[in-house]
Amino acid sequence: MKKHNFSAGPSILPQEVFEKASQAVLDFNGMGLSILEISHRSKEFIAVMEEARALVKKLMKLGDDYEVLFLQGGASLQFVMAPFNLMKEGGKAAYLDSGSWAAAAIKEGKKFGTVDVVGSSKEEKYSFIPKDYTVGTEYDFFHCTSNNTIYGTQMKDFPKTEVPIVCDMSSDIFSREIDFSQFGIIYAGAQKNMGPSGATLVVVKKDILGKTGRNIPSYLDYSLHISKDSMFNTPPVFAVYCSLLTLQWIENNGGISAAEARNNAKAKLLYDEIDSNPLFECFSVPEDRSTMNVSFYLTDESKKEAFDAAWKAAGISGLNGHRSLGGYRASIYNAMPIESVQVLVDVMKSL
Repeated sequence: MKKHNFSAGPSILPQEVFEKASQAVLDFNGMGLSILEISHRSKEFIAVMEEARALVKKLMKLGDDYEVLFLQGGASLQFVMAPFNLMKEGGKAAYLDSGSWAAAAIKEGKKFGTVDVVGSSKEEKYSFIPKDYTVGTEYDFFHCTSNNTIYGTQMKDFPKTEVPIVCDMSSDIFSREIDFSQFGIIYAGAQKNMGPSGATLVVVKKDILGKTGRNIPSYLDYSLHISKDSMFNTPPVFAVYCSLLTLQWIENNGGISAAEARNNAKAKLLYDEIDSNPLFECFSVPEDRSTMNVSFYLTDESKKEAFDAAWKAAGISGLNGHRSLGGYRASIYNAMPIESVQVLVDVMKSL
């Protein structure tokens, strides 16, 4: 039976990526060697890294004032690297508290200086994106999380500010058209929209670096990674290669604008069913609903056993909500076909 993978991450990837990656595991580019065993210093892998970095900038429509890095440690390490590279000694930063991962970033940011939480929806169980806030020039940077995987909310716009904006885009990168040039740093774990787990994408505007006066440990220094063309240490070779394949798939299927149209159609299909079916309700407010993670719950818990049995029988996987929230979560990332969303909607209709 075909499986419909609604997992929040590691998540669904395009079938052609699996096929090309599996061939590369056996024999990469006719080398007689697996992608898993080639040297990261070989010309063949350097070409992979360079194409992946270039394709990120092409898809984002960014110029040479930005650098692209493929690092490790996930978004969690970026919670540390971003303030280390941008917050001055005795400085302060503004953070938006819109979910669990934003709160985790705030916790790490406080280790480097003063953190002002300029907006929070924590008291309302992160059911919306805070909006009535300003970011003044007294801050070294402003940090936000564009999409909240657990609560199913998404920032639809970003504040106008003169300070660098640092954005965690782990769960909606390459899913919608954004003016990416408004950000100083964009970071994202690869394992939702652009590859398998193990690689972390970091996009940095070069002119915001080198202003803190801090003695930054080597691996945590963006400038050092930039100077080494993202090859300071052994990179996650296979994860970078799979990310390249996924980036190529995005480009070959109409780029980000086409991905956005597909994602909007999938989200509308599912949200329309939730809104029209009295047995289901969203955790988030309508105006902030995510197009990537649809978090919802049953209004009649007596239906839970029947619903769980029905979606599992339909070949649906990964629908359970996050342990901190409960309910259900349908993650409908770029590679999720609308046909799979229709299967879920049909199950919901049949309950």
